[in-house]
Amino acid sequence: MKDGAEMRATPGWVGLWPALMLAIFFLVPFGIMLAVSVSHRDPAGAFIPGFELTHYARFLSAFFAKVMAVSVGVSVAAAAICVVLAFPFTVFLASMSHRTQTVALVVLLSVLSLSEVIIGFSLSTLLSKTAGISNLFYWLGLIAEPRAYTPSLFALVTGLCYIGFPFAVLVLYPPVSRLDPEIVEAARVMGASASRAFFGVVVPNLRGAIVGAFILVFVFTLGSYLLPQLLGRSEDWTLSVHITDQAIYQTNLPFAAAMSIFLMLVALALVGLASLAGRQRRAA
Repeated sequence: MKDGAEMRATPGWVGLWPALMLAIFFLVPFGIMLAVSVSHRDPAGAFIPGFELTHYARFLSAFFAKVMAVSVGVSVAAAAICVVLAFPFTVFLASMSHRTQTVALVVLLSVLSLSEVIIGFSLSTLLSKTAGISNLFYWLGLIAEPRAYTPSLFALVTGLCYIGFPFAVLVLYPPVSRLDPEIVEAARVMGASASRAFFGVVVPNLRGAIVGAFILVFVFTLGSYLLPQLLGRSEDWTLSVHITDQAIYQTNLPFAAAMSIFLMLVALALVGLASLAGRQRRAA
């Protein structure tokens, strides 16, 4: 019996497969990008192998500070709005019938199947002057004349929230659906109002899920590329757009690679902090 169990045991080399995939699809591209980031810029559009930290020194410039402030500000705003809207929606969804929950989750998953191009052009039309929602506002007498709401920071944040909201709900739904409703009922029996029970009992018990949803939407929107170009102005461009601008239009591949590494490290750091916080909560 023991020999049969040993024969059915998974070979040790199988564990090397994930490490091999990580090396091929992450470590090797990261190494190439790192080598390009410290190379010399070639005005012809390529780069000359070498070693210099000039491109990383530009991180201290006013240009990069403005780019990061816009990127982080837009991503934080979109993530905060998504979580604020998704959390009560998920709590309300978890209280409904199983069939209704299934239909709502299928609709959210269908939203995720749409590309950013479709979403961007749809919102661009919806917020335009000729065929946009401003014509409805004008017909209702709310505004003096139709106007365009795009390109603008408002249109960009709206688009990012549209694609980030389903992610926030899908992250929040499992812990919310597992929350014991007797906890809320006990708080109501003790005299707490509905709002106090929500903010004093439900929110603290789901703090980890809320933080996880915020970080996921933040990282996702921080790397957004198409929506800032379709809905935002040039001053609203995120770091991903500036990376493409430096690589293609400014022919500065080393600086584009340096910004890509910075963006990747920021995303990995946030994911690592979220994972560490989750482990500490489980240990406590």
